[in-house]
Amino acid sequence: MKKLVYLTFSLCSIFTLAQEVTQESVKKIVSTLSSDEMKGRLLGTPENEQAAHYISKLFKENKLEYCVGDSYLVPFQYKGKTVYNVCGIKKGNSEKLLGFSGHLDHIGTNEDQGDNIYNGADDDASGITALVSISDYFKNKKPEFSMVFMAFNCEEAGLLGSKALADDAGMEKINKNLVALFNFEMIATESEFGKNAMFMTGNDFSDLDDLFNDAASGLIKIHPDPYAKEQLFYRSDNVSFAKKKVVAHSFSTADMSKIKHYHQVNDDFTIVDVENMTNMINNFAKTLEKLTPKNFAPKYNDKVKL
Repeated sequence: MKKLVYLTFSLCSIFTLAQEVTQESVKKIVSTLSSDEMKGRLLGTPENEQAAHYISKLFKENKLEYCVGDSYLVPFQYKGKTVYNVCGIKKGNSEKLLGFSGHLDHIGTNEDQGDNIYNGADDDASGITALVSISDYFKNKKPEFSMVFMAFNCEEAGLLGSKALADDAGMEKINKNLVALFNFEMIATESEFGKNAMFMTGNDFSDLDDLFNDAASGLIKIHPDPYAKEQLFYRSDNVSFAKKKVVAHSFSTADMSKIKHYHQVNDDFTIVDVENMTNMINNFAKTLEKLTPKNFAPKYNDKVKL
């Protein structure tokens, strides 16, 4: 009997661990997107399109459905050139959706001798890794909410990719049912609040963080924005959806008093805290499992100016 109980416990433990995102997976995604071969993923370059195709491949592996048409790649025009957002859907028990996003582009290279590639590991290969990993976590699950995963292009040139998806007629039903958008922006390093903690931009504008923290029950903590004076809520891709009345915030760990890699060539894989990233992603996903349309319906208040 003891052997049977032990075997059952062992199998359950293996199954539980198998559901979690691994450090190896996180490392592979963020290192691939921020590799020298990607040359900083500058909008309009072959490497930028290569990054979009790589994310599309990962969406397929994670069994997502297309958002628009017959591809995860959703084209839009930038200065007469076709560029791509990447979008995938995970069907849940409700038509109501939670959205997860980050931006795939970065700022390319410079003409200096030596290291001249702005790899963008933190900004924002880390955010893309988070949303892809959450889709991986739910690959063999059916959550209460449906989920939409969006890798925006053209953030660095003015949030144009997120605006394109927010305005895309083919996305109308998805955007109409979008309850909240979690936009991941620079989560590769430990926050000033310690490990397993992020901050939310525009935290005074809605109750999303309170509702999320209540559900998390200590698994992970979302803190108020320590840089509120910088108006970060209005300076990242979340605002494109906020303007559509979707409760949309950005989530980050960037300690601006310490980091020296923002838009610098040293923003490469060497600065990534893979262990902390992996723990945050898994604990974020575990919290998402607790959310339902009945217990999670965040609202804006009158402080937000859209």
